[in-house]
Amino acid sequence: MDMWTQTYDPLHQLWLSAFVSAIPILFFVISLTILRLKGYIAAFYTTFIAFVIAIFVYRMPISMTLGAVGFGFAYSLWPIAWIVVTAVLLYKITVKTGNFDVIRSSIISISDDQRLQLLLIGFSFNAFLEGAAGFGVPIAISAALLVELGFQPLQAASLCLIANAASGAFGAMGIPVIVAGQVSGIDKLVLSKILGIQLPIISFFVPFLMVWILDGFRGVREVFPALLVVGGSYAAAQYLTVTFIGPELANITSSLISMGALTLFSKFWKPKNIFHLDNGTQTVRSRRVTMGQIIKAWSPFYILTVMVSIWSSKAFKHLFDQGGPLESLVTKIKIPGLHQHVLIAPPIAKELTPYDAVFKLDWLSSTGTAILLSVILTLLLFRVNMRTTVQLIKETLLELWKPIVTIGFVLAFAYIANYSGISSTLGLALSKTGKLFPFFSPVLGWIGVFLTGSVVANNALFAHLQLVTAQQIGTSPSLLVSANTSGGVMGKLLSPQSVAIASAAVGEAGKESSLFRSTLKYSLALLFITCIFTYLLAYIFRFLL
Repeated sequence: MDMWTQTYDPLHQLWLSAFVSAIPILFFVISLTILRLKGYIAAFYTTFIAFVIAIFVYRMPISMTLGAVGFGFAYSLWPIAWIVVTAVLLYKITVKTGNFDVIRSSIISISDDQRLQLLLIGFSFNAFLEGAAGFGVPIAISAALLVELGFQPLQAASLCLIANAASGAFGAMGIPVIVAGQVSGIDKLVLSKILGIQLPIISFFVPFLMVWILDGFRGVREVFPALLVVGGSYAAAQYLTVTFIGPELANITSSLISMGALTLFSKFWKPKNIFHLDNGTQTVRSRRVTMGQIIKAWSPFYILTVMVSIWSSKAFKHLFDQGGPLESLVTKIKIPGLHQHVLIAPPIAKELTPYDAVFKLDWLSSTGTAILLSVILTLLLFRVNMRTTVQLIKETLLELWKPIVTIGFVLAFAYIANYSGISSTLGLALSKTGKLFPFFSPVLGWIGVFLTGSVVANNALFAHLQLVTAQQIGTSPSLLVSANTSGGVMGKLLSPQSVAIASAAVGEAGKESSLFRSTLKYSLALLFITCIFTYLLAYIFRFLL
């Protein structure tokens, strides 16, 4: 069996190698911000550049490079595209059947001020969906809901991406933290407690930032009491949950408590000036609805939560694990010429380690299948006929094919970067900053999520490197592994995968460059704050760890 060992300094000067390895990322940023290319075109060129660098600079065999491209594209279709398509279809059913009018009225009955609607849906409900499902579901559904409430499409998408800074670390029942613990060998509760020091402060201020983006300082001033209620209740619940319970329920408890607190508070307090978009004209009106109508209209999301919670539970997952009674229902395809043909070298791994490349077709246990079952139950509940169902499926696929292609090329680039060692070169270069590394530690996580689109994948990629570097410079390994997660969350605000999903969800496929530009500065600003805080925790406030 032909083997190829990754090399992390192909040009024999680490910083020069790091510069070359960063060219695809730099090109992608420039193509979206300056050249303003469509997302799928920018992603294609980025993949091509990475392909050339992997072959001619890193000397990766062409067959393995092609295998990485195919593996990445396949992963974009399953499970990612599967999850996004089913989530958007679920939302479309609520709109087509008229039930969204009831949802809209129920939201407006809490407050017809669209700043408070943003907090309720764009922040709290977004976090609830992130905790229950993760992947692209929260951004896709919450952004689409805001559009139906009268928000501009790209504005809604941008605000929901920014809201993810508060919840992304604990998505899909805390999987990012769990994976970080598995890779690094550090107890997940230890990592969870450190994230409880790092993230609640940012979580508290994210609602303020969202309202400021929507309505400036005037808006913050006018709804300041509500912001204190939402931000304070969310941050407090997040801190208490991750510190004393663990990462699994952090988003669920925080979102439910903050939604409940805002709903209750709105019964006793209203802003002096009611803010409406569209130059002061309210674009959506409330109608009187009964409690029964409200419960029925929201039922797709109750069903979704229950189904995804079951699918995310340990007991359910164990059924399909190796040795489980339903293991045979998971099809595992070893990528020819790639699976265990690439060797990961120290210090990225403890010793020379074969790199697995197994494409998993988990037909039944995929989160997307849980969402599909939610779709089927919703179709039955709302008595949607077959003709309408087929029409909705066609509409969804037509709207999403370009974003799916974009995500495909993005993941192809990410897999080239991972299997060739390009991403590891960037990580090793940052790790050479010595005592300054705690400042750059979140940057490594940010790069990981930008490359992979996933905080989980980022932790799988860089958690061990964070551990090794922390041991070398004499700082807390738990802090830096946690920083890999917190920095990664800030990268999720503008990861190409997230941007493509958000653009598609609001019907603006092809305008990824506009959305990318609108979130870039906020992602970098939040990353900078995270870097400073991590550095202070490493050397000045170590007693807090």
